[in-house]
Amino acid sequence: MTFKYEIILYWSRADGVFVAEVPELPGCMAHGDTQQAALQNVNQAMALWIDTAREFGDPVPEPKGERLMLA
Repeated sequence: MTFKYEIILYWSRADGVFVAEVPELPGCMAHGDTQQAALQNVNQAMALWIDTAREFGDPVPEPKGERLMLA
């Protein structure tokens, strides 16, 4: 399954892994030893996030389709 949510990928020096966050899905993130692994893991996390939201009747936000504003 391909998702169209923005993913922020960064290196966490404290944890020694790459972290991938999905800002549009609160709390949705994953990590991996490589960028590719972090992206694969976050795709699984997105699927689980969406499945869980649907199971509990929570709204699933539509992807914005553009870069989110940085604080």
